[in-house]
Amino acid sequence: MRLLNLFKIAYKAIILNKTRTLLTMLGIIIGVASVIAMLAIGEGSKESIRTTISSMGSNMITIRPGADDRGPARGSGGNVQTLTFKDYEKIKEQTTNLISYITPMVNGGGQVINGSNNWPSTIYGVNPEYLNIKVVDLQSGSMFTDTEVNSAAKVALIGQTVVDNVFPDGEEPVGQMIRFNNIPFKVIGVLEEKGENTFGQDQDDVVIAPYTTVQKRILAIDYLNQIVASAISEDDAPEAVIQVTEILRSQHKLLDTEDDDFTVRSMEELISTFSSTSEMLTVLLVAVAGISLLIGGIGIMNIMYVSVKERTKEIGLRMAVGGKGSDILMQFLIEAILISITGGLLGVFLGLGATLFIENFLHWPTSVALYSIVISFAVCAITGIFFGWYPARKAAALDPITALRYE
Repeated sequence: MRLLNLFKIAYKAIILNKTRTLLTMLGIIIGVASVIAMLAIGEGSKESIRTTISSMGSNMITIRPGADDRGPARGSGGNVQTLTFKDYEKIKEQTTNLISYITPMVNGGGQVINGSNNWPSTIYGVNPEYLNIKVVDLQSGSMFTDTEVNSAAKVALIGQTVVDNVFPDGEEPVGQMIRFNNIPFKVIGVLEEKGENTFGQDQDDVVIAPYTTVQKRILAIDYLNQIVASAISEDDAPEAVIQVTEILRSQHKLLDTEDDDFTVRSMEELISTFSSTSEMLTVLLVAVAGISLLIGGIGIMNIMYVSVKERTKEIGLRMAVGGKGSDILMQFLIEAILISITGGLLGVFLGLGATLFIENFLHWPTSVALYSIVISFAVCAITGIFFGWYPARKAAALDPITALRYE
């Protein structure tokens, strides 16, 4: 028989049993849709993590006091006094080829007060390069200068959350006086709104002031809580981390056998860590979705067995009038492949629809990757061949005389 005739016969056999065929396809449809939707959620999560962390400063490098045990009790290292202003100066002096911006940082919590309005917030003491590192723009006003840093001027920039809570009447904050823990500050700028970061922290609930002012007037300390820098490019970040580590080990006079008493981390490290976690969850979700494909394949094998049993007499008749075993095998194999491919097509449309629903109604980030559709189709074809082969082979191996006598 010609291949076109085999397709026609297989198609007619499928059409004659529409309901049964559709029920057989369900496992494939659900499996393919689940795989596409799960991969879309996984890819969307990874892109969302990368975008959100990059918005915090994709080239950012943070240097904190204390060893990097990465444990839950590590905290911010604010109580460990191993970072000094001299460390900052050395890093700035020796990394000009890798680091574009760098600032010392000190921070503490307290109350922001404006008249009868007050709000608990965090004050960050930095230098003018901080906004470039954190990729933050000003909504109004201006950044303080190096001169104001050197004189420990009582000036500050505030985030939108602070504005909303201590200037609830819509008054223009720039030029107004506020207090932070009873220390007066003149508001010289308002930061552009950024919203929450990956960790659920409000990036607009901040007060930014010269680090000298925060050190002397609020915290009364002479060490640094952090040093924050920005590599010239993302590609330079790993080398910058290595160079900063070497500089600080030399500064702190650590022996080769001694562990670092500081922690140097790049955003690329953070992105990689979160992406790895996201990938593991995606693999788990896809594995669960893949079970539906396996069940769908078993359904195809089952229905093809039933079809062989039902059409035993037809098979015997075809073979009696000259049909070859290879033609019978191809006929039943084509049926199985048509069922799985059609189910795959419907599954792709259902998966894309589910992805749109998830993104628009559940507001989860999604990203449909082309490879997820290609893989799903490849799995459908393999499923059709694998699970359709044995029943088709059994049909092709029937003895014509026995088949004709079958009731």
